[in-house]
Amino acid sequence: MLGSNIASQQQNLLDIAKNYYQLTKPRIIPLLLITTAAAMAIASEGRIDPILLLLTLLGGTLAAASAQVMNCIYDRDIDYDMVRTRKRPIPSGDIHPIQALIFAIILGILSFSVLAVFVNLLAAALAMSGIVFYMLIYTHWLKRHTTQNIVIGGAAGAIPPLVGWAAVTGDLTITPWILFALIFLWTPPHFWALALMIKEDYAQVGVPMLPVIAGETVTADQIWIYSWLTLACSLLLVFPLGASGILYGAIALYLGYYLLRKSWQLKQNPTDNQLARGLFKYSIIYMMLLCAAMVIDSLPIFRGLNVF
Repeated sequence: MLGSNIASQQQNLLDIAKNYYQLTKPRIIPLLLITTAAAMAIASEGRIDPILLLLTLLGGTLAAASAQVMNCIYDRDIDYDMVRTRKRPIPSGDIHPIQALIFAIILGILSFSVLAVFVNLLAAALAMSGIVFYMLIYTHWLKRHTTQNIVIGGAAGAIPPLVGWAAVTGDLTITPWILFALIFLWTPPHFWALALMIKEDYAQVGVPMLPVIAGETVTADQIWIYSWLTLACSLLLVFPLGASGILYGAIALYLGYYLLRKSWQLKQNPTDNQLARGLFKYSIIYMMLLCAAMVIDSLPIFRGLNVF
């Protein structure tokens, strides 16, 4: 009897931990971290202090988790109305909003503390600005009021490279802002592809995503334009900045070609959800491989390939 009670308590604790973990939307965070690491690699010319890297990524993880938990609290009404999100911890009743808010505040405080104490104040301030922008500008103001919600709101997801650069250098030059712009321009093709797949869910809860208000054709046209802008911005690191070399440039061109190809296919068939799904999945792979290319290209062994 005692053994079964202990097992039951352990299971309850595991369920509680799982619910809090799910609140942080953990699948989103790795992509944010790899953009942070890429910026750090370029800033340090491939000589990243591993301790600094770990502490910066820890602080970034805590900041991103805090923002996602707050987003879950704010969006609990529409999360309950959408079948896709109804089983999340707050709308399902597994976690009370007040408990989630306390959790989010703790995560935010820990993030600021780690970055301010062990990295630098600029990195900590930038991480906090990401939380504030994500909640006040995107979640509160933009998401439910304009079709340009994820275009402007994409700035929140573009802050991690600034944090990474600031962690290494203590300041911000033009290069991290180009990385910021790259993430900013990449966000519409990435997110609108997802929005095309689940536009009925957004329409059901009155969120004015572009496919809901303007239709699939306009959305696919916009994805095509932003895909071109993303490719062009990715090449600025090679010329004129010279922050990355030929190896990165070649990989950026190759990855960008497939981004354009998938965007063009969707443009030709904007109502095809399978094409939208394919673009959405590829956009994630695109950004991860692009950042990996930045890291590899920054290594001292490849620095001689930078001819600019």
